[in-house]
Amino acid sequence: LSHYYEEARRFSQLVSTRFQQAGRRDFVVVTGGGPGIMEAANRGAHEAGARSIGLNIILPREQRPNPYITPELAFRFHYFALRKMHFLMRARGLVAFPGGFGTLDELFDVLTLVQSGKMPRIPIVLIGNEFWRRVIDFDYLVAEGYISADDAGLFTRVDSAEEIVGVLASFHGGTPTDLP
Repeated sequence: LSHYYEEARRFSQLVSTRFQQAGRRDFVVVTGGGPGIMEAANRGAHEAGARSIGLNIILPREQRPNPYITPELAFRFHYFALRKMHFLMRARGLVAFPGGFGTLDELFDVLTLVQSGKMPRIPIVLIGNEFWRRVIDFDYLVAEGYISADDAGLFTRVDSAEEIVGVLASFHGGTPTDLP
């Protein structure tokens, strides 16, 4: 699955180059700060000469901050709830690469908060069409009435870094500069 690592790295380079220019930081990559896909995203920003944030969680047997996080923007949390709150407080988009329980937990939290109007709508982009179609059968949830067809429109599935940037740019009218 190393292609997801490379795609996360490339996405982060693209978004950081496009939205962190001339002292502006309209989009800053924020990850869980750990290894794997999180490392790839922090690494892509680092390689683009941009800043990125890592919101690390203290776990008994894993999860050390990766070396590509901007040092003064590396934070460690004891509680998942506080960490997720900090993820979402300033979020202008959620980009979810294939992952396990933590990824699914964060994805469903955001979908529920947006669906219920508890947070403003943001672009929710799922990377890896085949992965997400196999892991979560949203069509079945709609067909059985568990979610509405409108709810299935809360996210977009894509396969490439360029598509992710396109979804973010389209949602924000090409630039997020007018955001609060």
